[in-house]
This record gives sequence, structure tokens and C-alpha cells, in this order.
Amino acid sequence: MCDACGCSSGTEGLPARKKIDVKKSLLDANDRQAAVNREHLESMGAVALNLISSPGAGKTTLLEQTIMRVGNRWRIGVLEGDIETERDADRIRRHGIPAVQITTGGACHLDAPLVHRALHQLEEQGRGKGFDLVFIENVGNLVCPAAFRLGEHLKVVILSVPEGSDKPAKYPRAFIDSDLFIISKIDLVEHFDFSMDEAEHEARRLNPDLEITRLSAVSGENLDEWIDFLERAVTEYAGQR
Repeated sequence: MCDACGCSSGTEGLPARKKIDVKKSLLDANDRQAAVNREHLESMGAVALNLISSPGAGKTTLLEQTIMRVGNRWRIGVLEGDIETERDADRIRRHGIPAVQITTGGACHLDAPLVHRALHQLEEQGRGKGFDLVFIENVGNLVCPAAFRLGEHLKVVILSVPEGSDKPAKYPRAFIDSDLFIISKIDLVEHFDFSMDEAEHEARRLNPDLEITRLSAVSGENLDEWIDFLERAVTEYAGQR
């Protein structure tokens, strides 16, 4: 774990200046590896999306529905981040999609070195055929993952209706740095005190250029907007490779 995200990293008892130096050194090293990861992804032909959310917001369900809709159109690979178990990767593999589980063993986020190793494993699973889309499902957490670049081209933050519409104001970094904000589980909105207007207003106050979509992976409502976003991403980055 790391001081950059508030986790214990063996810096207890160090002077404040030293802690800042450790944090900067850690993030600088991570960013250098992230740049290498991005080059690796582009050599594979892939555009990569880093998915960030709290636990249970529906990241894996969204990926499953995405695969069922466009898995025959694009070559998809998935990196699954969790503290323990291969359960989410197993869910993806059942759809015939290459998936690598990254278990952090306690760390609350993925970092670029972890993703670097996983990309080589994913490439092996893909048998050298390359990918159009690589999804990186980060560890469930709205705080720590926002601080670490992984080499992704786009960052997507997901907030589910049961979590409450005040989360953009409480966890700003995840929304400031993202390209798309998904409000998920909208089929449940009548059962919760959730204001779409509040969530969107707070998110756009932090990031005026943030694209926002509301969807339900279970009912399928507005999933086409998500697919359109992916279509634009694949087209845009394909033109740059």
C-alpha cells in the first residue's frame, strides 16, 4: 500500500517533508511505468479504459453486458483488479473473453507495475492476435485508484444509485480525472433517495468537460449510449495508432 492514497506504506514516524518526497517518488515511478504500459497497449492495437467505482457499483455486470453486445465486433481483453479471489475474472472468461485477475493481496488500488505484468499475461491469452479494447476493472474504491495512472487512454467513473448522489462532492478526484461518468442501476432509482440532477451538477462543477450517461446493465436501459462511447473511443484511437 502507499502513502499517496492514505494507506500504510511504512512511512509512519517520518517527517512530513520526507513523506512528501516518498509520495512524489512513488507516483513518478508509477507514471513512468504507465507510459510504458500505454506503449504496450498500443502495440497490441488496443484502446484501454480504466473503470473506477465503489464495490458493488456494477462494473463486472456492465462488462458482461458489453461483451454480449459487442464481443463479436471487437477483440476484447479484461484485467480484473481485486484484493482476493478470481471470481470476477471467471465471470468474464465464461463469455469466452481473455481475462487476467490481478489480486493485490490487500492494496486498495491497481498500480502501473501490476498492470504491466498482467498485460503480458493477457497478450499470451490473446495468442498474439491483439485487442481492440482492453478494460481495466480497478479495485472497488473511489479514492485510491484515482491517484494512479495505469497507461489507460480513458478513465470511466461509475456511481450506482444506491450509493447516493452526493458522492461526486465527497470524492472529487475520481470525477476530475475521468472522461465518462456513468450513473448505474437507474432501474432502482424509485427505491432510493438519489438525485440525478445533484450527481450530474456536482460532477460537472468539478469537470465541465465530463461526459455523463445514465444506464442500467440489468434492464439494458441506455446501454446503447455506452456502446456509442466505446465506438467513438475505438475509432479515435485507431486513427492515432
